[in-house]
Amino acid sequence: MFYQKNEFIGYQHIQHFLPKFSRFNERIALFIISSCKIATSNKNYDYGHKFNRAEMNKTKIKLPTKNGEIDFDFMERFVAELEAQRVAELEAQRIAELEAYLTATGLKDYELTAAEQKALDDFENNSVSNWQEFNLIDIFKVKNTQCILSRDVEAKENGTPYLCASADNNAISSYISYNEKYLDKGNCIFIGGKTFVVTYQKNDFYSNDSHNLALYLKDSKNATLITQLFCISCIKCGLGYKYSWGDSISFKKIQNDIIQLPVKKGKIDFEFMAIFISAIQKLIIKDVVKYSDRKIAATKQYCNSK
Repeated sequence: MFYQKNEFIGYQHIQHFLPKFSRFNERIALFIISSCKIATSNKNYDYGHKFNRAEMNKTKIKLPTKNGEIDFDFMERFVAELEAQRVAELEAQRIAELEAYLTATGLKDYELTAAEQKALDDFENNSVSNWQEFNLIDIFKVKNTQCILSRDVEAKENGTPYLCASADNNAISSYISYNEKYLDKGNCIFIGGKTFVVTYQKNDFYSNDSHNLALYLKDSKNATLITQLFCISCIKCGLGYKYSWGDSISFKKIQNDIIQLPVKKGKIDFEFMAIFISAIQKLIIKDVVKYSDRKIAATKQYCNSK
């Protein structure tokens, strides 16, 4: 049994109740549905024993009354309170998960260190003067990804990421199980070949198109999440203007592509890159942490009032 807000078309065995009373809305409908389910719970209705119109005419349900009339006010208040409790429970659950994630990842600490503040100030004031041009292929090992057509895969809840050239969900279309010989290694920068969507991929993955590219930092010691996020920004800024759907990036074209990166003593300044991205993360997460703290306090207050 379900409440139907909109007009619908049903096949011949569908039954529907139309209220004989004028006061009717979704909350009242949900209350009545619960009463109907309770009243019919011991009847064992199934495909061979249908809840047809004859059975409906024999069914009695219990509803709250006041002064001999159906108490619609109580029904609405009761359902509204259950809805509010459910929303509060779900919100508390999500906030608890967020709190656990922030604590586990160390992101709950959003206070900038002196080095992080300096990195932001230097960047803001254009004081990061030592930038140098680099050929991408000198910094990264570049390869075309494997190709698995979407028609050949089936989504699995606990599978391996299946990537496409979409900007949504970090380019992850779904999760699949497939032959591991088509697996591409993670800890890389993934570029959607036809759309120039650039993302970091921590885990091994499958790809939907061999035009997609995987870039692996040759300096493996500095191939961390935050340094590669910095590189992604430089790739987008340095190459985003030249590639589009009609003129897409490719393994051949990237051989001549150049980006700028900060340097120190003639070498890529991975230390600055890490400090800068750490500062950016803290600035972004600051509002999230404050939001979660407010919600946690409100949830505790709500629970203590009950």
